[in-house]
Amino acid sequence: MTRYAAVIFDLDGTLLDTLTDIGTAANRVLESHQLPTHDIAAYRQFVGNGVEVLMDRATPRRLPTGVTLAALSAQFRQIYSESWNLSTKPYPEVPELIAHLQRRGVPLAVLSNKPHRNTLACTEAFFPPQTFVSVLGQRENIPCKPDPAAALEIAGAFGLKPSECLFLGDSDVDMQTAAAAGMAGIGAAWGFRSAAELIANGACCTIDHPLQLLEEFGDAE
Repeated sequence: MTRYAAVIFDLDGTLLDTLTDIGTAANRVLESHQLPTHDIAAYRQFVGNGVEVLMDRATPRRLPTGVTLAALSAQFRQIYSESWNLSTKPYPEVPELIAHLQRRGVPLAVLSNKPHRNTLACTEAFFPPQTFVSVLGQRENIPCKPDPAAALEIAGAFGLKPSECLFLGDSDVDMQTAAAAGMAGIGAAWGFRSAAELIANGACCTIDHPLQLLEEFGDAE
């Protein structure tokens, strides 16, 4: 019998490979202000804590006169909202994993620090309707991960105890969120951060490809 009754997924780096679209949008913002840009791979270390932190990590310590982090973040949101789906796609095996869990009747949800409307757009584009019980992105007046508030909100929507929920994510933030919420955190080692970082931040284990998650539900495909 499985120890878990439901799964909460991170989005970027876990379900979807969004790095190129995120990095390209951020570089367009930087270019427009004559600021140094970055290789797309560098954005693996910049994402995970929301737009403001992303742009803070991507910009020099001293910004040009008249340029603010808030303005850069707003510009990123606008550009990304218009170009989020140019390269983004599910990771291999993710659709199969979702389909298998649905056949088993396992409730599923998404919790992301991506802006809420972008999180909804991504899930609606790549997954069938009613795939997820809850889809939550970054919302006004709701703290971002690793604060556990939104994860606990999802557990409530499931009608389950936090300890009955498994949290799959690819970053330190995700593992910290799982721990703070009293959930089991499993690290998605195919994502943006290393397995070592995931373990160091509280992952109970890491998996190398999505279908390995089925072992937590008594199956191995």
